[in-house]
Amino acid sequence: MKKIFATLALAAILATGAGCTNMSRTQQGVASGAALGALGGAGIAAISGGAAGWGALAGAGAGALAGGIIGHEESNRW
Repeated sequence: MKKIFATLALAAILATGAGCTNMSRTQQGVASGAALGALGGAGIAAISGGAAGWGALAGAGAGALAGGIIGHEESNRW
């Protein structure tokens, strides 16, 4: 359990924007959404007794989609 929380904490730190300075808002949204979705999916799957890898995969896909949509809308706003 400690490994899961340490991995999630490290991934959250890395997902906060490191290396995203030269990306468009859409690309930033996809990257951030995928990272946060993977964290959330893995965490929910681990808590519910499922496979954390499959949860991370599903969460990353959903997060990337949502982040891409939000990032695209943000880029159109400006």
